[in-house]
Amino acid sequence: MKLNTFSKNITVNLALSGMMAALVFVATMFFKVQIPVAGDKTMLGFANVFCILSGLLLGPVYGGLAAGIGSCLFDLVGGWATSAPVTLVTKFMMAFLCGLITWGGSGSAKKLSRVIAGAVTGSLAYCALYIGYSWLKMAVLGSAWQAINIQLSVKIPVTLINAVLADVIAVPLFFAVRNALRRNHLHA
Repeated sequence: MKLNTFSKNITVNLALSGMMAALVFVATMFFKVQIPVAGDKTMLGFANVFCILSGLLLGPVYGGLAAGIGSCLFDLVGGWATSAPVTLVTKFMMAFLCGLITWGGSGSAKKLSRVIAGAVTGSLAYCALYIGYSWLKMAVLGSAWQAINIQLSVKIPVTLINAVLADVIAVPLFFAVRNALRRNHLHA
C-alpha cells in the first residue's frame, strides 16, 4: 500500500493537505444549512465533498488528516466544540477508508470503479460512525427513546443525502483536479 500517493515531495503533500483541510473548513463553515432537531442540530452541506476528495486525491493518511483536521477546526470555532474529538476521528476515517480503497492497489486510482468504491465506502463508513455516535450520545445522556427516534429520523436522511452529494460531486471533481495537478507535475 502506498501511503504517500500524492507526491514524492513531503512539502507538496503537506501543503496540499493543508489546502484541503482549509477547503473542508470553509465548506463546513459557509456552505451548509443547519437543521435544528429536538434539542440538537445537524447540517446539510458540502463539507463531505471535500473530505471524500481529500481521500481520493491525497490517499489514506494525508487525506484523512486533511478531512479530520479541517472538520475538527470547524467544530472548535463553529459551536460544536464538544464534538470536535469525535469529528476528528470520524472524518479522518471517512477519508482514510476512501483513500485506502482508491489507492490500495497498483494504479488503482486510474480505475473509475475503484474510485467510486472508495468514495462510497468512505461515505457509508462515516454515516455509520456519525449515526452510531449520535445514538450512543443520546442514550448515554438518558434521552427518552421517543426523542432518540425523532432525532435519528432527521439525522439519518440528512446524513445519507450528504453522502450521496459527496460521492456524486467528489468523484468527477477528483478526475478533473488530478489531471490538472498532473499537468503541473504535482500529482503521482
